Order: sequence, then C-alpha cells, then structure tokens
Amino acid sequence: MKPFIPCLAIILWISGCKTEQKKVSSIPSPGEAIPVTLAPVQQGGLSNTIEATGLLYTEDESKLSFKIGGVVESVYVSEGDFVKAGQVLASLKNTEIASQVSQVQLNVQKAERDYQRVYNLFMDSVATLEQLQNAKTGLEIAKQGLSAAQFNQQYAKIVAPASGFVVKKLMSAGEIAGPGMPVLILNHVSGSSHWVLKAGVSDAQWASITIGDKAQISLDAFPGKIFPATVTNRSLSADQANGSFSVDLRVSFDTEKPATGMFGKATIATQKVTYAHVIPYSALLEANGDQGFVFITSDKKTVKRIPVQIGKLYSDRVEVVSGLENVQFVVVAGSAYLNETSTIIVNE
Repeated sequence: MKPFIPCLAIILWISGCKTEQKKVSSIPSPGEAIPVTLAPVQQGGLSNTIEATGLLYTEDESKLSFKIGGVVESVYVSEGDFVKAGQVLASLKNTEIASQVSQVQLNVQKAERDYQRVYNLFMDSVATLEQLQNAKTGLEIAKQGLSAAQFNQQYAKIVAPASGFVVKKLMSAGEIAGPGMPVLILNHVSGSSHWVLKAGVSDAQWASITIGDKAQISLDAFPGKIFPATVTNRSLSADQANGSFSVDLRVSFDTEKPATGMFGKATIATQKVTYAHVIPYSALLEANGDQGFVFITSDKKTVKRIPVQIGKLYSDRVEVVSGLENVQFVVVAGSAYLNETSTIIVNE
C-alpha cells in the first residue's frame, strides 16, 4: 500500500494543473471576441414612491382660547401632558372681569329703581306710558348686559373639551391674551378620533401626491411592524420655518396603542406614473450619485462605453433619465473584460 501514496499525490498534482489551466483559459486573449450577455433597453411606466418622515397626531385638533381678553393668570399644563375632558387648563386674572360684572350688577339695580319710580308715577298719572315703557326697556337691557358679563366670566377659564394630549403651549402666565387668541393646542384621543402622521415633503413630491394615495408606515415604537395608511389631506401652504409642505396620512393601527408625537417613516405609493428607460441593475458600471456608465451595442459585434444619468434604483432595475436614447441593447454580463475596442460574442 505504501507505493500507492506517491501515485495518488502525482494524480492530484496533475488534476490541479489541469484545473489551473482551465481557469487561465477562461480569460479572453487579446483580440479575442468576448462572450457577453445582452438585455434590451426598455421604456415603461414606473410607479413613483416617496419616502417621508413625520410625527403622529390625532385627526381631531382644538386650538383653545379665551372668549375675552385679559392677563393670563396661570397655565396649568405643559406640552405633552395628558388631560381629561372638563379639566381646567388655563385661567385669566379675575380682577378686571369681576369688576365688570359688579359694574353691570349696579346698572341693573339702578335700572330696577328707575323702573319702579316711573311705574309709581305712572300709577299716579304723572308719568306717561312711553316713559314707563322706556324705563322697562332700560331694565331689560341692563339684565341682558349682566347675563353677558356673567357668561364671559365663566369663559375666563379654558376647559378641555375632550380627553387628549397638549401638543403646543403658546402662552404663559403674565402674557396678555386677546379674545380668540390660541393659548393651547390639544389633540383629542377618543374612540372616534383617527391617528394621522403629519409628514413633510418637498414641493415636487407634494405635486406628485394625491388624496387617496396608499402608504406604509413604520414607527420606532413598534419595530418590525408595518401599518397601512391613506393620504387624507395636503397642505396648501409651505411651513415658513423649513419650507416643506405637510401631508396627512391616516394610519390604521388595529390593536396597537400609539401615542401623540411618535416619530414615523412613510413610504407613499403615488398614482403618478413616470415613463423612462429601464435597464437591469447588473448593466450599471461605476455609479456615483446620479451618474454612471454602461456598455451598449447596436450591431451585437462591437461595444461602446457611454455615461448615463440615473433616476430611481429598484431591487433589480435602474431608471435611466438620459443617455440611452435610440440605444437597443446594454451589456449585463461580461463587461469586466470589455473596452472601447472589444469585439463581442452574444451568449444566447
């Protein structure tokens, strides 16, 4: 058995040499036609997808304010606080308001005395019926003024109209609030409220999005989960702070319980279709940003290396914005051995 070992070594060495020769022979010799695989340049419609990010809110939002103006005495909540329906959120200093109510009450008392005096004079046939009617009208006006003052006094406080989260606190104690001037912004949280991702997009993206477009939402709070969404609103003006436009995406969470202010990522599938040249991803060479190179051929014998402008990248395809006009075929395999003077053989 011992002589068999050297023989086996020799056989393995010869086999290795043959394998090495086979590998070397796979490299084309100078001037030899290079086998390549071609793919036709296609022009077709590609659906656009837009990536955007934003924060989660509820669809129902209230800008809470005082009915009357005055000095803010206190704001009892902060941004992000959860509040219950009926909870007092802010109040005005009551000194001026109480003084107004007291003044109107004195006017009512005076009007009552005037009416009683004119009534007595009328009964003694001293005052006329017109004077009595005027006195009665004055009394009614004073009473209505008192009702209005008392009503305004009740609305010198801001009360939460529904349970929810404080999204924005616009005023603090000591500031002067005008009638109807927003003090707090509240996001409602109830069974009838829908969750909305407010995403920022560019003006070009905004123009591609239409109400009803479908989207997929992912949140860092729920890793690995994708939630369906629909575009329900597009802002008609840009945000002055960053220049972006806002798009509302109504999200369906099923059994999950999100919270206001969560960060989310959206992939919006727009209905707009772009018609462009499309080539396999393997045909692209030396891509850098939106620029790349490809080998092309029209006669299936010679090749030419040309620059192209790249659009969107897909899993197995590349959108080419320009550079492939009137081009029939691109090389998708064998390009590693090609140059401008190469001749080719097409693999069928």
